[in-house]
Amino acid sequence: MKYETLMLRSLFAACFALSALVLGAMVTTTSPSVQLASNQSLGSILLTAPTSCALPPDGVVCPRLPG
Repeated sequence: MKYETLMLRSLFAACFALSALVLGAMVTTTSPSVQLASNQSLGSILLTAPTSCALPPDGVVCPRLPG
């Protein structure tokens, strides 16, 4: 019985440590898109933004334009 208890406690400790490391990495990491957006001015962000919606109003399929 002592062996099983020791294995379960060590498994719990390993899972808890791994979860804490993953959570810490998610909280402290900033994505490249956020880093790029913070380096640009508002004017350049607005110039690169699309002027129309990517999907048509029905939202089903984007039609291909000829040409």
